[in-house]
Amino acid sequence: MEKKLSVRKIIKQALKEDIGTGDITTALCIPPKKKGKATIFSKQKGVLCGIDIAKEIFKTVDASLKFRSFKSDGRSFKTHEKIVQISGALSSILTAERVVLNFLSLLSGVATHTRKFTDEVKGTRAKIRGTRKTTPGLRVLEKYAVRTGGGTNHRSGLWDAVLVKDNHLKSNGMIHKGKINNKKVANAMAVIRNAVKSEIEIEVENMNEFKEIIKYKPDVVMLDNFDIKETQKAVQFRDKYFPGVKLEASGGVDIHKVKKIAETGVDFIAVGSITHSSESIDFSLEVDE
Repeated sequence: MEKKLSVRKIIKQALKEDIGTGDITTALCIPPKKKGKATIFSKQKGVLCGIDIAKEIFKTVDASLKFRSFKSDGRSFKTHEKIVQISGALSSILTAERVVLNFLSLLSGVATHTRKFTDEVKGTRAKIRGTRKTTPGLRVLEKYAVRTGGGTNHRSGLWDAVLVKDNHLKSNGMIHKGKINNKKVANAMAVIRNAVKSEIEIEVENMNEFKEIIKYKPDVVMLDNFDIKETQKAVQFRDKYFPGVKLEASGGVDIHKVKKIAETGVDFIAVGSITHSSESIDFSLEVDE
């Protein structure tokens, strides 16, 4: 329910941003009672995401509009495929048009980019995880788009899981000049485990840190910017001594090397680019003549 309210808030804000005090062009050009139909087409291939968002936008602008979708979220589409048909007051359709297309373009772009990564790691144990590198205010939607593309989500925010990063380690003195302070790490882990029941993940930057940190058996150890050989060594060490700890590869992961990373045996691969660098998918709305 909370997520639905959040999505409605995002939609209302987007409409307010675009419409403001009113769509003056449509008001001056289109009689308010004139009815018609319009169709949304894809202008390139991709993975659809945001169809329910599109419907909600149209209905928010005008509850009497009739919405028909030809594709559901998660389905692939080709160039020039028909995605949606909307009928009713043409003034309402044109007023909602840009906001609808913006969301479809953005979210389908994230889903499409994610699908490319998930396709690359098929047959391995690795799962693609989105990160917090999202557009401010749109995280709930972009994380949904990641799932739609076949990926999984890391934590939703700072509040729902523990991820101890290098700056936490340094700030608390758990690492000083490259050396682990085992007493401080042990104390910190005791405090964390006593305070939360959520997943605990710790980031390491080299094999020395990894071998020290994994002794404390966090749920996940993040291997930050490890190369393939280092990642393989970390997996072998984990498998031999700490098989219950999961490993996540992170840092500079691109489509060209994600398969090799997955084949090392890591459990997760964090890919920030699927949200912060996805290319939007182009859609067009055309009024039926």
